[in-house]
This record gives sequence, C-alpha cells and structure tokens, in this order.
Amino acid sequence: MVNIGLTKVDDAVAAKHPGLQQYTACQSHAFMKGTGTFMLGTAGLISVQHLLQKKLPYPLQWNLLVSIVAGSVCSYLVTRRESQKCSDLWMYLETGSYPDRTAHTEEPSSTEPSGPKPTQYGDVME
Repeated sequence: MVNIGLTKVDDAVAAKHPGLQQYTACQSHAFMKGTGTFMLGTAGLISVQHLLQKKLPYPLQWNLLVSIVAGSVCSYLVTRRESQKCSDLWMYLETGSYPDRTAHTEEPSSTEPSGPKPTQYGDVME
C-alpha cells in the first residue's frame, strides 16, 4: 500500500500510474494555493474597504459580503488554473505529451458541391 495524503492506494494502482504521487502533490499545492488566496484576498479587501470607509460609508455587513464574494471568486480562479496545470502534468506523465488546448475550428472544404446532397440512402434533399 502506498500512502497518498490520508488515503492508501494499492501497490498495483501505484505501479500502473507512476506519476500518481506527483499529481496528488500538485493537486494538494493547488488547493492550498486557492485557500491562501481566499484568506489573503478577503483580508486584503476588508483592509482596503476599512480605509475607504470614510469616503464611501456603508454598513459592515456589506463590507464583509463584498470581501468574501470577491475572495471566493479569486480563490476559484486560482484553484481552477492550478488544477488545470496539474491535469496537464498528469496527461504528460501518463502519455508523454501535453494536451492540445487550442480551439479547433473546422473550415468548410471547397471541393464539395454546394448543391443538394444525397442522403446515405440515396435520396436527394433540397
């Protein structure tokens, strides 16, 4: 049995996926980075809003709400980006190549006739 965090993984699974420990370490780092972003972002926004309280007076409940929502959004974005990097690492460790993340657009080929096309049964549809 191989320990990964608090869970134990069977030796056969660990042998089948040699990059499992690197992937789990990467995911753990991504989640901790997201948690840190939430805490520091929320605390920073509360501090900034406290300094601006003289110019824009509004109740403390809105100050906290805005800070927590903004901190959550920033945390989500950081965690999502870092988890995507971990997913790319996993694909590289498993296949030896990075996944292609570019958007593919298919261009219509100019060799096809533009008139009515026959169906798979031979009927011509207009």
